[in-house]
Amino acid sequence: MAVSALELRPRGPVALMDAALRLCARDAGVWALTLPGGAAVVAALLHLLDAVEHGRSPTLPALYVTLAWFLRGVGQGAACHYVQEVLLGAKAEPSVRQSLRAALSRLPALFIAVAYLACFNVLTLTFTLGISLFLLSAQGVGYAVTMQGRGSPLKLYGLGARLLGPSRGTATAVRWLMSVQVLVFLNLHVGLNFLLYLGRQLVGIDLTFAERFASLDNPPWLVFLAATTFALFEPLRAATATLLLVDGRVRQEGLDLLAAVQQLPERSRQRGPLAAKGVAAAGLLLAGLLLAAPAPVQAAPEGATAPVDRQAVRARLVKVATACELPEQVEGPALRDLDALDARETVKLERFVRHLERLAYDDEDCETAAVTLEDGLAQVTATAEAQARADARAATDRARSILARPEFQERPEKAPDAPQEEVPPPEPGWWRRFIDRLGEWLRDFFKRHEPRPRSRETALPVSGGAAANAVVVVLVALTLAVLGVVLVSILRRKREASGPALEVRTVDAAALAGSPDHALSRPPEGWAHLADALAAKGEYREAVRNLYLALLSRLHRDGAIHYDETLSNWDYLRAFRGRPEVRAPFRELTRRFDFAWYGNVPVGADGYSEFRALTAPLLAAPPALEAAGA
Repeated sequence: MAVSALELRPRGPVALMDAALRLCARDAGVWALTLPGGAAVVAALLHLLDAVEHGRSPTLPALYVTLAWFLRGVGQGAACHYVQEVLLGAKAEPSVRQSLRAALSRLPALFIAVAYLACFNVLTLTFTLGISLFLLSAQGVGYAVTMQGRGSPLKLYGLGARLLGPSRGTATAVRWLMSVQVLVFLNLHVGLNFLLYLGRQLVGIDLTFAERFASLDNPPWLVFLAATTFALFEPLRAATATLLLVDGRVRQEGLDLLAAVQQLPERSRQRGPLAAKGVAAAGLLLAGLLLAAPAPVQAAPEGATAPVDRQAVRARLVKVATACELPEQVEGPALRDLDALDARETVKLERFVRHLERLAYDDEDCETAAVTLEDGLAQVTATAEAQARADARAATDRARSILARPEFQERPEKAPDAPQEEVPPPEPGWWRRFIDRLGEWLRDFFKRHEPRPRSRETALPVSGGAAANAVVVVLVALTLAVLGVVLVSILRRKREASGPALEVRTVDAAALAGSPDHALSRPPEGWAHLADALAAKGEYREAVRNLYLALLSRLHRDGAIHYDETLSNWDYLRAFRGRPEVRAPFRELTRRFDFAWYGNVPVGADGYSEFRALTAPLLAAPPALEAAGA
């Protein structure tokens, strides 16, 4: 729903950001205008990155990125027009089609603004080492300024700074608040990885390649997250740009003050000086009669006059003074004296204000009203002082009457009481005497049968305490000895485990012969020779697979992994228990094999040579020694 510009007030950066968020949350029109351009930019960037990684020509993808960026500029201009219509438009329901039509009508200016802002941001960020990102903010309202059609689009930054005016500081603070995009970037990464984890654990889908792609060390994934975060903030950029321009207009033109001034009546200077002097004399005479004449006692029956609202009378007086451009007359102690008047004087003041309103509004003679107001306020001050003295005397008399009451008089001192004779307590009854006698008898009975300590003679050369200390020392020594034996046995087992490993086969020979793809069906050297033969034929993808099977066979025989056809390659890496220096090349070889075999990435002679060079040190490890007695 549109809001009149006269009802707007300046906003701070946090309040402006909150208003933009609420507008984007409740209005789908901003999203409909900005998301197509943002999605086009995301898709074009991913296409360009894919072309660069696979060695294709980046000319056509770069052209797609440029066209998507221009499409984004058109969407931003249409969204700024839509937000402005929502805030200040005459229609109740702005239309997305109307805003898009308005953007297309200003298409050349929008294209110039897109090119200007792109060059401006690149140059300023390059020459200021990124500092201008948080210092220069007028370019953020470029699309909103272009849609208003003010000035040349080649002077967009200066025009935006002039339209922002005092709101430039607010625009800089809003730009700082936009750094919340970093949190959205991290939340997108965590949320998408959590969905992959749920799909793997709950549904049982093999998402190994997707998990590898959604990693922070994968450049395409980082580009996707950054572009998606940028696209999600497109509606917020359009809303904040339009709100900043409206805020700058409110601060520059003072629309709230302009609305108050426009509601005042116009003054006229058509009366002559003689008429003005006559009205001034009449006003002085009437004001003197109203304020100086004593009020008759019981001039009207009680309740005949309606009570007068003192605050309303005071507001009317201030309004008359403001209308006649005399605000200094009603400042300072004058208003305090008005508040000090009682109800009877307030009635007189109301008649006086009514007379001033007639002079200012009906007669449009502010000069006479100014003289009358000055004399009347002087009379009000004198009346308030007299009333304060009367109130002080009344308060003093009331305080004296209160202090004259009997409860505030000094009390006579009491004579000291005569000493009273002590009254003996009454004798206890027969039940109390029986209970006391029973208690004494029980106390004497238990005292008489309490066992007395006897001195025991022992023939031992040492006391019982010394014997107990010796037993404790022996038990502690035995405990330490047992712990030492257990520790030595554990260390010996570890030393034996770190020695030559045994080759353990969990599959019999018949099963291995029937499964030629099983890694344990051949020794590592056999897989390596087969890989070299396939590479000589030009089948590099199959050769990489055979080399990886040779690596799995070697690691199984060394005891670093436990080969099982039901496990994935990354399960082997997570359960790896071999030498630490082998883990890093094993990870790299697993990544390259997944991209080549499962990702269908083309493998050439150079790719196979690099894979063979990384695998050679691991395959050249000394074979496992046979255990003694095997």
